[in-house]
Amino acid sequence: MYTQSFNVQDSSAGLKSVPPPAVENPEAQARFDHKIDADGKIEPQDWMPDGYRKTLVRQISQHAHSEIVGMLPEGNWISRAPSLKRKAILIAKVQDEGGHGLYLYSAAETLGTSRDQMLEALHSGKAKYSSIFNYPTLNWADVGVIGWLVDGAAISNQIPLCRCSYGPYARAMIRVCKEESFHQRQGYEALLTMMGGTEAQKAMVQDAVNRWWWKCLAMFGPPDADSPHSAQAMRWGIKRISNDDLRQKFIDATVPQARVLGVTLPDPDLKWNEERQHHDYGTIDWDEFWSTVNGNGPCNKERLATRVKAHNDGQWVRDAALAYSSKQHNKSLKDAA
Repeated sequence: MYTQSFNVQDSSAGLKSVPPPAVENPEAQARFDHKIDADGKIEPQDWMPDGYRKTLVRQISQHAHSEIVGMLPEGNWISRAPSLKRKAILIAKVQDEGGHGLYLYSAAETLGTSRDQMLEALHSGKAKYSSIFNYPTLNWADVGVIGWLVDGAAISNQIPLCRCSYGPYARAMIRVCKEESFHQRQGYEALLTMMGGTEAQKAMVQDAVNRWWWKCLAMFGPPDADSPHSAQAMRWGIKRISNDDLRQKFIDATVPQARVLGVTLPDPDLKWNEERQHHDYGTIDWDEFWSTVNGNGPCNKERLATRVKAHNDGQWVRDAALAYSSKQHNKSLKDAA
């Protein structure tokens, strides 16, 4: 769902991947480079450089973590949705995010890391996830703005990932993007409904837009000059478009949507630049971004504690599933004998 910090280094080496051959293989490297240059797909059984593997493990696991942590701000509103229709839509959306996390954990496992390793890195605070989920959802308008702006930013990031050079990741993203497009539309439709309501509802939407706009722009990651992994990720075909270009595309697409919606985007420097044929915009607060990424956002501790509790509370389910699987396996062996 959300791809802001995929080029942000985890706190420490919390994930392990299958090691490369002790000595780099020039012939294998040449085959890898040729496939990358030809815009082909690297598959799990193919040889790949250790750096490529590690970059993918970090990026895909961070993406998966973002999906399951991203269930929390909206899940908080399921019981308080204003109508049965909105409740059903929100339940479906939260379920989608859980499914996206499963797709992505499975894709990361093809690189040799385990689900347990990835979750341990998340629960210990070593692994990063999108900073956008470390902010509170104060009212129902926040749920709509998350759909419109946050999911809109996610789609801008994720569509290029459908052409990622790593096959399992690219194929997972095709389905994810189809579902995310629904999420963006339902969020926008919810806001349109509120903007056709009372003055208090309109004010609620504007307040939510004011609080989320800059945080959504930061989702695309730091400026290209300050993004340590972007250049190599683009060389490998993992990343297709730079942070700054993605951010610009999102702004250009969102300004006319805001005009139709009837809200003002909270940036006095936002204006159309005829020469560039793009919108100019103000300065993002990168100090706040990095503080939140590093665990100091308003909801960092709450989000992580909730995920750890959910994992621990679900241990009996995993134990039961493993016991049933073992029982069925032993039964099949007995029947075969």
